[in-house]
Amino acid sequence: MHFNELEKMYHIGLSKEDIKGAKYAILPGDPSRVKIIASYLENAHPLAVSREYTSFLGEIKGVQVLIISTGMGGPSTAICVEELATLGIENFIRVGTCGGMQMDVVAGDIVIASGAIRQEGTSKEYVPIEFPAIADIKIVNALRESVKRLHLKSHTGTVHCKDSFYGQHSPERMPVSYELQEKWQAWIKAGALASEMETASLFIVASYLGLHAGAVLTVVWNQERENAGFTGEKNLDVDNEIKVAIEALKVLIEEENE
Repeated sequence: MHFNELEKMYHIGLSKEDIKGAKYAILPGDPSRVKIIASYLENAHPLAVSREYTSFLGEIKGVQVLIISTGMGGPSTAICVEELATLGIENFIRVGTCGGMQMDVVAGDIVIASGAIRQEGTSKEYVPIEFPAIADIKIVNALRESVKRLHLKSHTGTVHCKDSFYGQHSPERMPVSYELQEKWQAWIKAGALASEMETASLFIVASYLGLHAGAVLTVVWNQERENAGFTGEKNLDVDNEIKVAIEALKVLIEEENE
């Protein structure tokens, strides 16, 4: 697909002129978080509101950075990445929330996703299920350097990605409960750190398009710990993950300028 500088992308409502040559994008799921993230950037200003896609443009170290929400789940995430790629974005960092799966992944911890379990549908319409959904190593390393600079507790590894929120949280009432519950235990035994809904699509689409993607997530709660009797452990503060993403972009920009 070829577009001129002024033509708006159908879903996200942005043109090449709007993003002013930006190569980096921060992708929250929730549109309400876009303005919050923008407050960490210099010269930030709103661009568009189109469906679930709210966008701002700002600067980090004088470099243009786009912030745009993806909405929830794989389909809207894939659409966002496809259209941003058409406009010239090359580097993506998802900032989102997740539920812990391992007993040592507690509310408030940071999870850096190096790969994702593809228990969702969108990525399967790109490549066969045998192809892994993995993050770009340079973005994983930048995120790891970022949490180190910020002295935050973090975990790096595989996350679980699904389409159905309630299929995870109330699997027993689903007609396929036998499959959901058995696979959930398998993912835990294999070492999956946390569960969320967007990384698999992000990683697969970025990989297919030859782009760079990573994800930093805040653990909201851990249902396995709650089931084990650890009650009252919840965290809704996403400031740390935003700081990690911003610092990681500084690392990437510093490396690019060397």
